[in-house]
Amino acid sequence: MSVDIANTTNAGAGGLRGCFVTGTDTGVGKSHVSAALLHWLTARGHKAAGYKPVASGLDAGPDGRLFNEDVEALRRAGSVPLPASLIGPCQLKTACAPHIAAEIDGVAIDRVALLRGAQAVAQHVDYLVVEGAGGLVIPLGADWDSTQLMGALHLPVVLVVGLRLGCLNHAILTADGLHQRRLGLAGWVANVIDPDMPHLQRNVQTLRHELDRRYQSPCLGVVPFLTKPQPAAVAQHLDGTALQALFGLE
Repeated sequence: MSVDIANTTNAGAGGLRGCFVTGTDTGVGKSHVSAALLHWLTARGHKAAGYKPVASGLDAGPDGRLFNEDVEALRRAGSVPLPASLIGPCQLKTACAPHIAAEIDGVAIDRVALLRGAQAVAQHVDYLVVEGAGGLVIPLGADWDSTQLMGALHLPVVLVVGLRLGCLNHAILTADGLHQRRLGLAGWVANVIDPDMPHLQRNVQTLRHELDRRYQSPCLGVVPFLTKPQPAAVAQHLDGTALQALFGLE
């Protein structure tokens, strides 16, 4: 069934509170930052849950059951016990681009079901932290991509910038892509994924200048390279004042 996502926006995502976390690329720390945001909200007495609309790649646990690592990280970080099937409604077996994984698995990614899934999780919590797949523009079907899902959810967008060579270009292009699609950039988190990156602080300074100059987008935190990026450890490096503004807690 083909559905115009623009016509499902109000019914599918009205009244959601929280944020949508995207990244400059895959493997830049979206899951770690998303879990940290859930930890931060929970520590302040708010009911919060993660939501991973589309997840690719399943591993076998000790009991033989299949699981997706990102979905499990969000499930553990949330303050309300919810099943993985609710937090990750579309979990694909193959670890590759979602639309390719769906084709290999012989399934279709149902955009309406993803919107309804967000509403289902939101009924249990005060705030929803949605984690996207890969970078900003990821095809989810033959005629739609992740930015359309992002727009339909009507949540402020948080960008995780993986600090490594090339991050300035990737971050600015991603912010431009958001602006062109009228999605906006509510804030960004710098996450060090290359501890040996040359001139790291100069790059952070440039990101602060460029993203503020172009889009008035605040830095929500700078996360150093962590060997064990547990939610509490990552949350220590987030800017509480900026997060209060992001979630409307001022």
